[in-house]
Amino acid sequence: MSKRPIGIALSAILFAFCRPVEAQQPTKIPQIGYLEGGLLSAHTSRMEAFRQGLRELGYEEGKNIVIEWRFGDGKVDRLSALATELAGLKVAVIVTGGTAPTRAAKEATSTIPIVMAQDNDPVASGVVASLARPGGNITGLSNFAPELSSKRLEILREVIPKLSRIAVLGSSTGPSYALVMRELELAAKVLGVKLQYLDILEPKDVETAFRGAAEGRADGVTTFASAMVVSQRAQIQNLRQRTGSPGFITIASFRKPGD
Repeated sequence: MSKRPIGIALSAILFAFCRPVEAQQPTKIPQIGYLEGGLLSAHTSRMEAFRQGLRELGYEEGKNIVIEWRFGDGKVDRLSALATELAGLKVAVIVTGGTAPTRAAKEATSTIPIVMAQDNDPVASGVVASLARPGGNITGLSNFAPELSSKRLEILREVIPKLSRIAVLGSSTGPSYALVMRELELAAKVLGVKLQYLDILEPKDVETAFRGAAEGRADGVTTFASAMVVSQRAQIQNLRQRTGSPGFITIASFRKPGD
C-alpha cells in the first residue's frame, strides 16, 4: 500500500470523523475498522504503513485512535461475519482491502463510511455506481485489476517473444474472477497464446499449481490478486525462484534466459 493510496484513504477517514456530533459519542476514542480478506501475517507491511500515515496526521493507535483489525485468513465466507462485527462496534469508518471485504462491509452497513484501499473493479462488481459518483457510503480507490491483467500478458510476451502458453494462478471464488478471466481471454486471443487456469483455494494448491504449470509446459505464469493468492505470495515467490526463472511474482517465466 503506497503513501498516495494511504493519503487518500486517510483523508476520507478524517472526513468521516467530521460527521455530525449526534452520529458519534465524543467521549470515546474514535475507532477505525480495518477489514482484509487475507492472513494478518501477509499484511504486516500494509498495517505499519497505515499506522504511519495516521501518525503523520496526528493519530496514534492506542492513544487518540483505536483500530479494530479483522482478517478473513483467505476465507471469503468469513468476511460477512467480520464486517457485521465491525458494524456492531459502531466504528467511525471501515477501511477495506479488496472487492470481497468491500462487498461484505457494504452488506453490513449503509451508514458507516467505507473506504476502499483497493478494489479490482468496484463499478463492474456493483460496489459503487460509478468512479466519479460512487454514491452511498463508499469511496476510495480501484486498482483496475481486469485491465492490468491483460497488460501483464503483453509484458510477458515482451519478455518471452516465443510465448505460446501461460499458466494463470487465481482463486475462482473471488468476486472479480470472472472479470479478470474475460480480460485475460481477450488479450490471449489477440496475442495468439493459450491460457492454463490453475485454481488457488488453499495454501496447498500453490505447489500443485506450479507443478501443473510445469507439466503443462507453460512458458510463463501470471497471477491476479485474491485473498488466498496474496496470503501465499511468499510461497509463490519461493516456488518461482526454484524454477530458476526471472520476473516478478505477478509475471514470471518458467524458462531461463536463453532457453
